[in-house]
Amino acid sequence: MKAVVCTAYGSPEVLQLAALAKPSPKDNEILIKIHATAVTIADCRLRKADPFAVRFFFGFFKPRRPVLGGVLSGEVEAIGKNVRQFKVGDLVFGSSFPILSAYAEYICLPETGNLAIKPESMNHDEAAALLFGSMTALHFLRKVDIRPGQKVLIYGASGAVGSAAVQIAKYFGAEVTGVCSTTNLEMVKSLGADHVIDYTKTDFSKNGPQYEVIFETVNKTPYASCVAALKSGGTLILGAGLLGAMLRGVWTSLTSNKKVITGMATETAEIVRFLKKMAEEGKIKGVIDRKYPIEQIAEAHAYVDKGHKKGNVIVGLI
Repeated sequence: MKAVVCTAYGSPEVLQLAALAKPSPKDNEILIKIHATAVTIADCRLRKADPFAVRFFFGFFKPRRPVLGGVLSGEVEAIGKNVRQFKVGDLVFGSSFPILSAYAEYICLPETGNLAIKPESMNHDEAAALLFGSMTALHFLRKVDIRPGQKVLIYGASGAVGSAAVQIAKYFGAEVTGVCSTTNLEMVKSLGADHVIDYTKTDFSKNGPQYEVIFETVNKTPYASCVAALKSGGTLILGAGLLGAMLRGVWTSLTSNKKVITGMATETAEIVRFLKKMAEEGKIKGVIDRKYPIEQIAEAHAYVDKGHKKGNVIVGLI
């Protein structure tokens, strides 16, 4: 089968197309023929070992799992003898984390993995685009317990996590403000944002405390600005925060009446099923910026590295 192998940590050129053996499902696994995957910020960080601590978990000198890719949409081609939840021919979507390996034509995953039947209203590209950002956004926004009418600001509202966070916060009843660049204002409005701020023209933090929740999704705005824009008792979510911001968050939570939430998002089958329900209700969609064939995955990574993608970059295997 065709697969993309990450031969070392570094630039997109370390990704090489290779021919690997097609896997066979174990008794509790399903074999999925992958139709679409996505190049996520997480994939790029793993490829670059950024931050350096990545090496302690995924291999010090090169990735221990050479085939990256954490989300997928495809068709069940074979099942193990003990599988009961899925059957051959099912169209499924989900997360392959921590196994990764979605940059390939086939993957074997346990039937109890982070999978669900694909929403009928979505094609494989759209289903793959829904996953990464939405799983992260849902994980963090559930921790806040948003109440209808709360003012929520999403910084980086045009990215994979931000575009999903706008839609999910609206689903929970929030009054949503999205912060993005000039070119993405209309797109963020179309996702349901009540207000949009062009960060190239306006500093959202200059008008005093306004928001019960601020979700910083891209690690591109000063920490102090986010804290300053929070109302008393408000919560700051650092969806892409690195160690320094995490430590400042702990200090803020301990020494003030403002709370900071950070850490890694949890991916579960329940989250995938919840997103499927939202999609079938027409309450969420995945935003697709570009699509590349698997043979051009290095170019896809180079584009994501620029940091200006809208929503998701999809890689097609069919």
